[in-house]
This record gives sequence, structure tokens and C-alpha cells, in this order.
Amino acid sequence: MVKPHGSPPAVLVAVDLVILTLREARLHALLIQRGIEPHSGRLALPGGFLKHVEEDLLDAAHRKLAEEASLGSEHPHLELLSVYGTPGRDPRGRVLSVAYLAVAPRLPEPTAGKNATHAYWMPVEEALSDHVQLAFDHRQILVDGVERARDKLERTALATAFCGSTFTISDLQEVYEAVWGVRLDPRNFYRKVQSVPGFIVPAGPTRKAESGRPARLFRPGPQLALRPPMTRPNPTDKEPT
Repeated sequence: MVKPHGSPPAVLVAVDLVILTLREARLHALLIQRGIEPHSGRLALPGGFLKHVEEDLLDAAHRKLAEEASLGSEHPHLELLSVYGTPGRDPRGRVLSVAYLAVAPRLPEPTAGKNATHAYWMPVEEALSDHVQLAFDHRQILVDGVERARDKLERTALATAFCGSTFTISDLQEVYEAVWGVRLDPRNFYRKVQSVPGFIVPAGPTRKAESGRPARLFRPGPQLALRPPMTRPNPTDKEPT
């Protein structure tokens, strides 16, 4: 059947996920190895097409989180990242990808979905290195997701989403160091965190440390926007103490 002149092109809609967590004090992203064409065998971000025309985009993101990372609706943070629709980004046709950023603590080993042969947690610096070629435009999506996380650590309480329900200030510093890729002076970091009203609040008992005094436990506070912000240092500069 010939389409009427001027009719809109057929567009497929997919959801892709940048899922970040900390493992062994390093920022990791979830990648899958594609088991189907196009780009069979290549690493990619988890995601896929909408299940049906009535599926809501956010519902699709939750579905892929459950399928690829065993994350249910209780996951602590999910936000819209951006929409990617450059012509030619997918050889199957005109495909728009709605990308989401997900952050959660202590995620389990992933299970590959039905169109993937393997699923991996990979350090972000390795995933973005020259020797890893991600499928489609997923490298750019991952770059944008990581930069979004780095930026929001300055202005919002996103860092607490990388932690469990309770954490120490040292745990929180580990998040900032891993996401920003810098070393921070513990005393200076402690002062900065404590100077932001409502960022974190005491959570009762202490955690026994391997050496030294027991560490105080905290939980996320009510303040989502950080004032003053936690300014990101330049990686080439030595942070003042």
C-alpha cells in the first residue's frame, strides 16, 4: 500500500538504560553482550523496544530494570536522561531511544535478557576506553549518563542513592571519589558535608570499624538540593586541606 504524500515516517521507540553502581570502590555500568543482529556480539547498554503501543515509557524502563538488573519498583533513583534520534543511529530504521539514568547501591550480578548472551558490570573508565566499542550510539549515551551523575553530585543529594539505607561519611566520600574520579581530603570532605543543612542526618548506632573509633551512621536527609553545593575539584588540582 502506498503511503499518502506527506504522511509521517514510521518511527520505532526504544528505552535504553544507564545503570550505575559502586563495586569495590569503583563506578560501574551495566553492559550486555548482544545476541542478535544488528551488532550481534557487541557490548551495549541494556534496553529494548516498547512491548506494545500502549506501554508507558516509564513502565518500559521499570520493566527493563527488572529484566536486566533484577531491580523492582523499590530502586532508589531513576530519572529521564535524554532522547536520542539521529537518523541512521540504528540500521533497522528510524529509531528513537528514550534513555534513563538509574542509580542503586550494591546491585547483584546481572542476568542477561532474552536478546543478550551475557551481562556484565564493567568499570566506567574501561567501558569508555578506546578498546571497547559499544553498539549503536551507546557510548554517547553512557558518557551523558556519567556526566549527569557527576554534575548532580555537586548540586543534589544523588550521592546517597549509591549508598545503602544507612552509611558513614567515609562511605559517602567513596561515592564522590569513584564518580568524580578524584581523591578527596577526608577532613575537608567531612566539613563540607556537615555544612550542607539537611543533606544527611544521624541514624542512631555506630558501625564498628576494623581499626580506630566506631564510625557514626547517617541516612539521607530531607534536602534534595544542596546549598551550598559540593563543588567538584579539577582532577589535576590538589584539593586544599
